[in-house]
Amino acid sequence: MLLSFYSSIVNERVEENVFWYHYDLSRHTAEALLLSNGVDGSFLLRNSNKGSDCYALSVRAKDSVKHFHVRQQFGKYSFGFNEFPSLQDFCSHLANQPLLGSETGNLIVLRFPYPRQVEEPSIYETVCVHTVMQTGRHENDLVPNAPALGTKEGYLVKQGAIIKNWKQRWFTLNRNELKYFKDKMFVEPIRTLDLTECSAVQFDYSQERVNCFCLVLPERTFYFCAKSGAEADEWIKILRWKLSQIKKGR
Repeated sequence: MLLSFYSSIVNERVEENVFWYHYDLSRHTAEALLLSNGVDGSFLLRNSNKGSDCYALSVRAKDSVKHFHVRQQFGKYSFGFNEFPSLQDFCSHLANQPLLGSETGNLIVLRFPYPRQVEEPSIYETVCVHTVMQTGRHENDLVPNAPALGTKEGYLVKQGAIIKNWKQRWFTLNRNELKYFKDKMFVEPIRTLDLTECSAVQFDYSQERVNCFCLVLPERTFYFCAKSGAEADEWIKILRWKLSQIKKGR
């Protein structure tokens, strides 16, 4: 089953060929992704803090995530007691012998590679988490149809463009779009802000109001105020995370 996932790998560059390689994803975020949006047997590869020649294979097993070290040295890949002469051989090993023993003696089955294309954070308290990967789904079903994990919604007070008055609006953040509506029950947004065009998001202290932050776009800087400093900080954190992912081309 997994072998078809790896058939497109033709050279040794893990960054280009392994769609479940998540670069510098942290251990904490890997666990959040797999627990929130994965199933038993979901797994991904990421950089390890053990050194530039080390990777970590993170695998979901029931209600926990196990991490295994993979070392690349002199063009070879060491995984457990096994050594593979090429990345192709390493991937074939995962496809043909997808069983790992945990410290409890249970076997962990590598079933579902977690693609980096749907990487989203779920480390904020009010992030809406959607379970989109189901047992038996192929990654080609997951990538186009999966809603973003890192979504957020809520009321903010927004400053007008021409008349600088402040009005409460309902905001939704999904993937790289920040939409605002006249109110929560409205279907059509007043406007959609494309975060791929945003250059910065930061706290703003130029307004008479408190708990304000701004979003800098080419045609205009948008000013918002949250009901509390914690809420403003949460919006800023998730928006900055989005911008960092956009800059990385993810």
